[in-house]
This record gives sequence, C-alpha cells and structure tokens, in this order.
Amino acid sequence: MRNKKQKQNEDHMDETWLIPYADLLTLLLALFIVLFAMSSIDLSKFSQMARSFNSTFQGGTGVMQYPSPFPQDDVEGIENKKVKIKNNEQKKLYEQALLEQQQMIELKEKIDTYIQSKNLSVQLNTSLSDEGLMLTLRNDILFDSGTADVKPEYYQVAREISQLLEMEEPREIIISGHTDNVPIHNAQFDSNWHLSVMRAVNFMKILLENENLNAKWFSAKGYGEFRPIASNATPEGRAANRRVEILIKAIKNEETSN
Repeated sequence: MRNKKQKQNEDHMDETWLIPYADLLTLLLALFIVLFAMSSIDLSKFSQMARSFNSTFQGGTGVMQYPSPFPQDDVEGIENKKVKIKNNEQKKLYEQALLEQQQMIELKEKIDTYIQSKNLSVQLNTSLSDEGLMLTLRNDILFDSGTADVKPEYYQVAREISQLLEMEEPREIIISGHTDNVPIHNAQFDSNWHLSVMRAVNFMKILLENENLNAKWFSAKGYGEFRPIASNATPEGRAANRRVEILIKAIKNEETSN
C-alpha cells in the first residue's frame, strides 16, 4: 500500500514555484509602470511651454517654425509709428506746397502792381501755372526788328524787373526768346532760332547787372518760331509771338512732383 501511495505522489508535479514567480512578474510590472510614469511627457506642461515660446517669438503655432524677430505687440507698434511718420511727412509737404503757392501769388501781385504803376499792361503780363510764375514781355518794346540789342529806353524797365526778382529763397529763373514765323537772314543772324537765343541772353545780362541776383539760378533759351501763342496768319498774332518770357519756377519737393 505504501509503495502505491508513494508512486502516486511521484506522478504529481510540484507547482509551488508558481507563487513566487507570479509575485516576481507582478513586481516587474509594477516597476515598469513606475518607470513609465516617471518618464512620460506631461502634455499640459509641454503645451504651456510651446505657447510660451510662440508668444515670445511670434513665429507661428509650431515650436519648430521660424520665429519673428519682434513680439506681435512690437511689430504692430512699429507699423503704427511708420504710418504716423508718413502722415506727418505728407502733412508737412502739403503745408510747404500751400506756403509756396501763397508766395507765388504774392510775387505775382507785386509784379502786377509794378506793371499798373508804369502803365505797361499792354506790353507786360503775368500768369501762374504748375511750372511757376510767367512774366511775358512783347519784343516790340525791347528790340528793333531783326536785332537782339535791348532798346536803351527800356534798360530801366529791365533793371526794375530785376529788382522784383529779388527773393529771400532763390528760385530757378529761365529767360526764353520767341519769334514769329517770318524767316530772317541777315549779317548777324541766319535763323529765328539764333535771333531768339541772343535776345534772351542780352535781356538776361541786363537783369544780372543787379548784384543781388545770383547768376547760377538763371539760364537762357531760344525757341525761334516753334512755340507760338497765337496765329502767325495775322499781324496781331505775329506781334504776340514775338516775345521774351521770364519763368520763375516754383519750388517743388521730389515726392510731390512724383
């Protein structure tokens, strides 16, 4: 009987080792859980950190996007300053244009007063344009036909005009000569172009006898018969085309002229 019982016990395997093995697995699982918990990313803290970087550099919503060199508030502030500066510059240019316009009007009134006081309204007239103030003198009061020498009796008129050209702020002044379309060919001049240039130059020389005028602001041109202001078909029209013009140019800022 004992032998039979002993044989049955030998056939039954000893499974007591499973308990410590299961405990070991449980401990390992717990260890891995703890390690994972310690190494896992805190998403809320990571998101907060990402927002902090983005709000500082304003490069976008991603951490790896290229940053802006200035915070958004600074960028907006800079843009507002630029707009303010531009508006101030435009306002300044507008005020300068108004001042220049007023000065040209006052200069025209001064010359018109002189013309009326000398009873020269038939021979001289003024007009304002975008270019500036134009003073027009008819050639028949300044020159004899076919010549470029100013008549001696009108030297004084030229000198008085030169005094009217004295201005606190110098302006470019262009003297231009014009003729009618009647051809000319004499010992002195071979064309109306030549004649018109010399008339402008000779008149300018008298103006520059005034030592208060700076010659660097003056220039002379001749247009011959190529810029008429009236028809050459009538004596009156041809007389109007024979003229000397004094253009007092308006001072223009580069931005306003553009």
